Amino acid sequence: MTRPALLFTLLTLTTAALFLTDLAVGSVDIPLSEVWAALSGGACDPTVSTIVLKIRLLKAVTALLAGSALAASGLAMQTLFRNPLAGPYVLGISAGASLGVALFLLGAPLLGIAGHSFIQSLGTAGAAWIGSALVLAVVMAVSRRIKDIMVILILGMMFSSGVSSVVEILQYLSNETALKSFVVWSMGSLGDVTGNRLMLMLPAVATGLVLSIAVIKPLNLLLLGENYARTMGLNVQRTRTLIFLATVLLAGTVTAFCGPVGFIGLAVPHLARMLFAAADHRILMPASMLTGAALLLVCDLLAKTLTLPINTITALMGIPVVIFVVIRNRNLF
Repeated sequence: MTRPALLFTLLTLTTAALFLTDLAVGSVDIPLSEVWAALSGGACDPTVSTIVLKIRLLKAVTALLAGSALAASGLAMQTLFRNPLAGPYVLGISAGASLGVALFLLGAPLLGIAGHSFIQSLGTAGAAWIGSALVLAVVMAVSRRIKDIMVILILGMMFSSGVSSVVEILQYLSNETALKSFVVWSMGSLGDVTGNRLMLMLPAVATGLVLSIAVIKPLNLLLLGENYARTMGLNVQRTRTLIFLATVLLAGTVTAFCGPVGFIGLAVPHLARMLFAAADHRILMPASMLTGAALLLVCDLLAKTLTLPINTITALMGIPVVIFVVIRNRNLF
């Protein structure tokens, strides 16, 4: 068995074990035998079945989707921009989502719907998705006129800073209830995704992952620069558009439903590179997806054990990885 095949097998088994552990661990610990009985339809306590199937299973599946989505989009962004510090939110997607949520939460009390939790929950996700999509649409429009990818990166960062400033103004003007709702959303959460919302999240993320797989060959060509890719017959403009679209479907959807979960998209591609010792995206893309899913399951387990927001855990785990990679591998590209 080759090294990549062995690593993929071990990583898949590890992810499956973490998935089952995530179903068993929580405020009420459930034996793995009862978790399996609930999943397989065997005889088990109705309360256990409800906890496993209607609460923890949704959260664990969300962790799998969010982790793989953020990792895949992060890898694509780092390759496209040839920058190891690029991430899925580098183009202002997170800032756009935050602006959409801030506008909605500020306007909800004025519209008299602040007390309706279902409308507020669905509206928050929708506002985040629309905000991130609009920001990316502007970036895509700019990219059609500007050929230099680094200029697009700088413009995206500046646009993100500008949008973040508007969000801060809205926070300053918000009342206490709306401000609290926004702060809670900004901390990130995997537990707000209900069955109906998962049915909306799943096809969007699946489409984004399919697009990410579709651009594996172009990403390999882009490793040596856009000029080289063009000489090999690659339509760089079309590839950019596909990568940007995949990013808004992946990072934008995860942000919409789970909040701005940070550092997974930035750190995981580096972990995959070190683990598999490869630069080929035919290996790196599925490796990043699996590693991202496993890492976010670990973060969820720690967040439940320590009773902390998911964003604090992802930051504490991601920041050391990024610092280590930048110091040790200054010439990644």
